[in-house]
Amino acid sequence: MENIEGTISNATTQTSSFLDKISVESLIGYIEKYGLPVLYAALIYFVGSWVIKRITKVFKLVMTKNDYDESLQIFLFNLVTWALKIFLFIMVIATLGVETTSLAAVIAAAGLAVGLALQGSLSNFAGGVLIIMFKPYKIGDLIDAQGVLGVVKKIEIFNTKLVTRDNKLAIVPNGAMANGNVINFTAEGKLRVDITIGVGYNEDIKKTKEILMEVVTSNPLVLSDPAPTVNVSELADSSVNFTVRPYALPEDYWPVYFSTLENAKIALDKAGIEIPYPHRVTISKQA
Repeated sequence: MENIEGTISNATTQTSSFLDKISVESLIGYIEKYGLPVLYAALIYFVGSWVIKRITKVFKLVMTKNDYDESLQIFLFNLVTWALKIFLFIMVIATLGVETTSLAAVIAAAGLAVGLALQGSLSNFAGGVLIIMFKPYKIGDLIDAQGVLGVVKKIEIFNTKLVTRDNKLAIVPNGAMANGNVINFTAEGKLRVDITIGVGYNEDIKKTKEILMEVVTSNPLVLSDPAPTVNVSELADSSVNFTVRPYALPEDYWPVYFSTLENAKIALDKAGIEIPYPHRVTISKQA
């Protein structure tokens, strides 16, 4: 009886020792298989988060220093932040042993679908980014683009808003603005006002030039540098045409244009110089 009990006791001890050995080995195996990857993933996450904060901070400082539009700053900041976070997420799950090939394919397919659906909007967005970065025009500039002449009121991410001469608001897509021709009348700081005035063939050319020159030089809105010019530009069918070219600030363009026309008419009438107009001669034949 005692021999049987001893045998059972020895078997129990050996079994317990064997199970303990298995548990320790299993625990070590689990740690090697799962613990270290989790530790590495956590380390990558915290270090990556710190790096992302630094990168986005520098990126924001660069945009602020270059005076980017506020709406563009917000959009680009969020875009860069989320792109870096997605990249960090992929790195973390790859460290944990998750297959990322399928995930990358899904993200690429989703990006392609969104890009095709928003093709026009993305083109306008890209145009807005280019306009804000390279600044072919800015708020307050008088420009002629896409058949619209007006003053730039606002440059947004997807479109540019212009106020036309008759005080209408024109909204032009930035894609067309970035890829089309734009004439910026304000960029050089001075505009030349071209006005054509005709007088009769019997009038004194030199006297007419003196009167027209006096009209433009006496206008306080006309710039002295560059100096205005008055020249004979055409010998037309019924008039000698003078091209009057004063220079003005962009905001004074139309006041100079209209006041020069009005004052020229008054001055020429006062001097007795005829401004010809079309005549119709009627010939009647009597039987």
